[in-house]
Amino acid sequence: MERKVVVICGVVGLLGILSAATGFGAEATRIKGSEVQVTTPTQCAYPWSPALPLGLTAAVALMIAQVIINVATGCICCRKNPNPSNSYWTMALVFFVVSWFTFIIAFLLLLTGAALNDQHGEDSIYFGNYYCYVVKPGVFAGGAILSLASVSLGILYYLSLTRAKDDGRPWGTSAPNQGVGGIAMGQPEFPPQSTQGPVFVHEDTYMRRQFT
Repeated sequence: MERKVVVICGVVGLLGILSAATGFGAEATRIKGSEVQVTTPTQCAYPWSPALPLGLTAAVALMIAQVIINVATGCICCRKNPNPSNSYWTMALVFFVVSWFTFIIAFLLLLTGAALNDQHGEDSIYFGNYYCYVVKPGVFAGGAILSLASVSLGILYYLSLTRAKDDGRPWGTSAPNQGVGGIAMGQPEFPPQSTQGPVFVHEDTYMRRQFT
């Protein structure tokens, strides 16, 4: 595996872990209903919560990971399959679509949860009654799980597309014939030996050449 592939997969994987970890951290530190104080019949006092910066960090890390994968691979929709029977190309296309689907949902969940945890002294009215709205359980956790799934699918998409490019390389583009250890095998510089048999000379002819 090339060094570039290892580096990209490593960086994207770390960003996915960061996004999932901060998403679960935001879920654990989100504002609960018991922490909200009702100061007036129409006024709610929300405490400060680290869920806001954690949710934003998770969303930004997920977005950076998605950008890196798509910049490294390019636009798969703008390319033509070099080999219709190549299964890696089909797998890459499936991973690409599902990765974007999970990315959009995870990104919206993380941003929505972070925005709803940034309320200060706001009131809400539903059917004539006032409520102090808080983020429901599972919003940040769902975004964290989907962000981890999106990054994993993005890495699989990148690896499948890389393999599809290698398998779709046309004939004649491979390296020249090499020997063991990558040493090129050259032709011998000695002229080819003649396969003609020995020539017999008559004794009289040989003696004449000796005396002349």
